[in-house]
Amino acid sequence: MALDVADLVERARKGQPRAVGRLISLVEDASPALREVMAALAPHSGTSYVVGLTGAPGVGKSTSTSALVAGLRRQGKRVGVLAVDPSSPFSGGALLGDRVRMQEHATDPDVYIRSMASRGHLGGLAWATPQALRVLDAAGFDVILIETVGVGQSEVEIAGLADTTVVLLAPGMGDGIQAAKAGILEIGDVYAVNKADRDGADATVRELGNMLALGERRAPGDWRPPIVRTVAVRNEGIDELIAALDKHRGWLTETGELTRRRHRRVADEIEAIAVTALRERIGDLHGDQRLEALADRVLAGELDPYLAADELVENLV
Repeated sequence: MALDVADLVERARKGQPRAVGRLISLVEDASPALREVMAALAPHSGTSYVVGLTGAPGVGKSTSTSALVAGLRRQGKRVGVLAVDPSSPFSGGALLGDRVRMQEHATDPDVYIRSMASRGHLGGLAWATPQALRVLDAAGFDVILIETVGVGQSEVEIAGLADTTVVLLAPGMGDGIQAAKAGILEIGDVYAVNKADRDGADATVRELGNMLALGERRAPGDWRPPIVRTVAVRNEGIDELIAALDKHRGWLTETGELTRRRHRRVADEIEAIAVTALRERIGDLHGDQRLEALADRVLAGELDPYLAADELVENLV
């Protein structure tokens, strides 16, 4: 049966979860219909507020995400969640741990939760996340939460995809210094010290505040990231976290930073698609006479590899 993309998109925009899931599956599978899907979604995107949640394993990202969903639903917001799980080394599929932990929202028609396999992609995100984000955006979700894998020092990619990035830490895990080394403290718009009922919470908040102050080079009017204490498993501090998100969204809008971030996000998406297409074309050149001739010239010392690569690219485009 031929795929009716227009009908699928229309049903997704009406809030039908099966249609939303089908569209994201087409994205993940790199379907031949993907270009048609993206063209159909384009006029309907750009309205959702995207929040990324990142942090080291064990800080409670999934519990915090679930608590945020509940808090946002109390405000009447429709919420989409992309939970990027580590891939199974056997099947390549997501382990689905995040979706299991968010089962309390499974029967809510205004919440859509999708686990996505990272499939070895570095940066804490699945390669298909930007396009899946477009699906949820076009489907009319007010807020989209992206929860990253939890691989510690390679999660900074989320900052390029979210309007607001929340960095989660927890006391007693020794992740404060590690996060600083990774540069993860440079990407946060809001910081949440989860499990704040544990011993050492005060010290973690103090250490985090000191780290942020040491690295602060902000002009008047720049955003200064707040630190919120939460106990997500008991929904404590979640309203304060949502208030911090709302405040940051207001600042983004007032300063024009929201438009700048989204412009950069789209530019990065276009670049990634173009690079992927180019790589596919280059992949077909193994054994091609043009590539072999250039390799011979480099070996003979007539060309350096950079000039050879330039010539190859010029022949491809």
